Amino acid sequence: MTTTLPPVRLASRLHSIPPFHVMELLARAHTLQAEGRDIIHMEVGEPDFPTPAPVIAAAQRFLATGQVRYTPALGLPALREAISGFYATRFGAHVPAERIVITSGASGALLLAIAALTNPGDEWLLTDPGYPCNRQFIQSFNGTVQTLPVNAESNFQPSTSQVEQAWTGRTCGLLLASPSNPTGTLIDPDALEQLAELAVKHGGALIVDEIYQGLVYGQEASTVLSRRNDVFVVNSFSKYFGMTGWRLGWLVVPEGYTRPVEMLAQHLFISAPSPAQHAALAAFSTENLLILEERRGIFDARRKALIDGLRSLGMGIDAEPAGAFYVYANVSGLCVSSMEFAHRLLEQAGVATTPGLDFGTHKAQDYLRVAYTADIARIEEAISRMRSII
Repeated sequence: MTTTLPPVRLASRLHSIPPFHVMELLARAHTLQAEGRDIIHMEVGEPDFPTPAPVIAAAQRFLATGQVRYTPALGLPALREAISGFYATRFGAHVPAERIVITSGASGALLLAIAALTNPGDEWLLTDPGYPCNRQFIQSFNGTVQTLPVNAESNFQPSTSQVEQAWTGRTCGLLLASPSNPTGTLIDPDALEQLAELAVKHGGALIVDEIYQGLVYGQEASTVLSRRNDVFVVNSFSKYFGMTGWRLGWLVVPEGYTRPVEMLAQHLFISAPSPAQHAALAAFSTENLLILEERRGIFDARRKALIDGLRSLGMGIDAEPAGAFYVYANVSGLCVSSMEFAHRLLEQAGVATTPGLDFGTHKAQDYLRVAYTADIARIEEAISRMRSII
């Protein structure tokens, strides 16, 4: 007997989700590697360093107890206190542990913040280019997105006047990133203060993504929490702390929001992974921070080498990155489309990069994101390979 299955039924929101082009390029890169090709990976936003030894040791000690159980939905009290102490010692910011929520990665933090603030039809202002998943988080809660096209002239960050002009009666908030993905640029603290004031004036919310906070070069890292306590701040153990696969982050909420966000976390996640939380207790140790600062210096040397190399190929670095581990390179003088160029680099030169289309539509065909998550010798090899096909 043959039965006919009904057609797959999907929620309408899924029909508007675009592909994540970098993951398709990554899959192709792995196929080429399986065929014996040597591929230089400069596409995925993941540090190439191993998890620091103090963090591994802390995880091993915890796992040896066998008591791998749920934690409170807000996270381990000791870890929340450690993060509070880190804000105080590193940035001089008073951030009570009661306002810190431990999450399953920065993605979990973004999801909680947006879920807590978005009603159906509410509009969020997001930069273009910007981190692509933010759009999907908002649309998952029946919100809408109004993009703010940003250019190199404004350091790929929005101006107060631009946000003021875009804000409507439907706008419920503004989401910013500093340092940003894909551009690696920072928002000036004074400009960020003005944008926070604008959100307050309109009765809206400001979410600041600070997940690349520790990876800043040529200047001191900062946090908006040094100046304000009425913003939502997302951070992560993935980038500066080098713990991507541990899936651990945190969200700082203004006073009065902890309990509602806790209830959301209880239903959506139960709690963040307990082994990762116990491991992260060692992330703020003096020994570990010394390792992280050494790695930051290595990233800075790579940044300079990559910028010089890309410029030698005729690519434009229209706004020099001061944070994260990306260079957003203008390749308009070398190709018609950065998507086509990314595929050509992969197939002909064995260099994997990310086309601008992953981060929005504004001048996306002109830009390529290149990550310096490879050592300098591999960066130099990548430049040599690219030069051979340009």
